[in-house]
Amino acid sequence: MHIPEYSQIVSPLYLVTRKKNNFHWGPEQQQAFAQIKQEIAHAVALGPVRTGPEVKNVLFSAAGNNGLSWSLWQKLPGETRGRPLGFWS
Repeated sequence: MHIPEYSQIVSPLYLVTRKKNNFHWGPEQQQAFAQIKQEIAHAVALGPVRTGPEVKNVLFSAAGNNGLSWSLWQKLPGETRGRPLGFWS
């Protein structure tokens, strides 16, 4: 499944799972947990590669203070969203 900006969303959860840190579940972790649950519930499954002249391949990329990310999508005529083929963040 594809969840855009996954690493940024869950970063507060990593803080409580590191061995060197004491476990403290605060509002930031609760918000991250609620957001990732919502994202998982609405995530699109990665699809098989489709071929043909009507298939449009779209590459999205972004760079910011939190790092780089990209996602590759395929879209057929009539589809509003397309299907993700791969991602990295």
